[in-house]
Amino acid sequence: MKTSWRSASLVASAVAVLALTTACGQESGTASSQNVGATAAAGAGTVAGTGDYGSVGAGGAGTGGTVGSTAPSAAASVPAASGVGAGKLAVSTNAELGEVLTDGNGMTLYRFDQDTAEPPKTNCNGDCATAWPPVPADDAAAGEGIDKSTLGEVTRADGTKQLTIGGWPAYRYAKDKSAGDVNGQGVGGKWYALAPDGKKAKVSDLPGLSTRKDPNLGEIVVDKNGMTVYRFVKDKAWPKPVSACVGACLEKWPVVAPVEANDTEGVQKKGLMSFTRPDNNVKQMTVNCSPIYTFAGDKAPGDINGQGVGGTWYAVAPDGKLVGAPKQ
Repeated sequence: MKTSWRSASLVASAVAVLALTTACGQESGTASSQNVGATAAAGAGTVAGTGDYGSVGAGGAGTGGTVGSTAPSAAASVPAASGVGAGKLAVSTNAELGEVLTDGNGMTLYRFDQDTAEPPKTNCNGDCATAWPPVPADDAAAGEGIDKSTLGEVTRADGTKQLTIGGWPAYRYAKDKSAGDVNGQGVGGKWYALAPDGKKAKVSDLPGLSTRKDPNLGEIVVDKNGMTVYRFVKDKAWPKPVSACVGACLEKWPVVAPVEANDTEGVQKKGLMSFTRPDNNVKQMTVNCSPIYTFAGDKAPGDINGQGVGGTWYAVAPDGKLVGAPKQ
């Protein structure tokens, strides 16, 4: 009987460990010897400019755009060049921004928060107008889905006429290389794609957690605002989630709040859970039991400025694995 009891006890223990492993299996290959990276300044690795208009020479990191690219070549940037007519305006549907206004070449049109619509006035000149070429008003026409009464013009300081939409001066972005690019979305917290009525294009309603196809990283997890989700290689997932990002680290890497399993799309359900942090009693979400965060340096949906920061922060795949982390 004693031997039987001991065997049963061992079996029960093995089952319990197996259950934990199944729920919160630890991922191999994380670089535990790498730098913490928590001290990296917010915005470290930022690709899109964080000033009023952003540098043309810097790479662009915006929704649906190409990250880390250099300035557009002369040929590639013709659609966004200064003086190129608007042509017949159209409405394009962006997966994350909904309806976006484009010119006759399919290039996204933007508005600037420092401009005014009543009365129309532009405050983007000099270097700003190089990064954000004003859209000429002379040949603009309203396409399907656009109320022609929203089209107007404003006289710039140099005497040229700039197109306005709902009173807002319209611009292109020099770092948009192809039709449909929206690399200017959210730059400096002041530039936004135009909706057909002249308002700011808004992020479409998203589940609490979902995935998007990044041109460089592939399928990655995003939160309800479309912001990239990250993992910290110093964290642990097994036998229970443990976050190594505490104190000032959390200012740069805010935790993702708990999300119901039925409020997710495309994310692995195994290990999809939340836990209570012992340092501040805040509840944090996990994917495959690994704690997840966003990055304060990401300013707009589609930004991946946190990728690789300190060699310890990486975007998250739908199965919870690190994207782009060095293999050990």
